[in-house]
Amino acid sequence: MNAVLKYVGVFIQLAGVAVLAIPTIGGQVTNTHLAVGLSLIVVGYLVYIVLNKIQES
Repeated sequence: MNAVLKYVGVFIQLAGVAVLAIPTIGGQVTNTHLAVGLSLIVVGYLVYIVLNKIQES
């Protein structure tokens, strides 16, 4: 379980990349897609850092 928990932040980041990539391929990019994608990437980055700090201690 710890192995999966370690990579939750990465999975959130990949979801953010998908939110950015899918509308771009379809040609329908809006500010909402950009904001949600950026938010997911930043939150995923922070979750990754926090969870790894917790597991170290």
